[in-house]
Amino acid sequence: MKVKAVVFDLGKVLVDFDYGIAARKLALTSKASAEEIRTVIDQSPLLFSYESAQMTTQQFFDEVRVRIGFPGSFAEFAFAFADIFTEIPEMTRLQKGLRSTGLPTFVLSNTNEIAIGHVRRNFPFFANFDGYIFSFEHAVLKPHARIYEITEQQTGCRNGEILFLDDKPENVEAAAKRDWQTICHCSPEESIRAAQATFPNLKLS
Repeated sequence: MKVKAVVFDLGKVLVDFDYGIAARKLALTSKASAEEIRTVIDQSPLLFSYESAQMTTQQFFDEVRVRIGFPGSFAEFAFAFADIFTEIPEMTRLQKGLRSTGLPTFVLSNTNEIAIGHVRRNFPFFANFDGYIFSFEHAVLKPHARIYEITEQQTGCRNGEILFLDDKPENVEAAAKRDWQTICHCSPEESIRAAQATFPNLKLS
């Protein structure tokens, strides 16, 4: 079936990230150590609650502030918490190349309001998608089926009409169960080769 839309995960696919950076920054003024802070914010139950809209941004900040003994303002926290991303240029070139062929591209990400605000402000490539599906806006995380249903609704595509790139096998498997075409992202080189096999005329600048 011909692909009519390409859906990218964000973290570890289009941008790399390291919560250790945030933990070290916050530790400069907090009572907790960087290691202790990382257990609070890095892929933790608290972060999952935030990214699935079980708590607001203010509630998340208040809870983290108490747990780590952070004395600063929300703005100071938000900057330290979100300034952890670096663009993966090979993958953003892939997205640009796909879009230049006329294929609509989308982002499907387990993420949060603070992170997305930072990415929007600091990474120009992020404006060049046809749509965005964020876990915190829909109160559901990958690999739950509901967020894939929402993606189908937003793209107007389903089954093999969608090509999905994600670095987590469980998220790719959930997409494959819906008969999406998938690429389990391990490295830019492998993902680009897989995309070029699907789109032989794809050119990357």
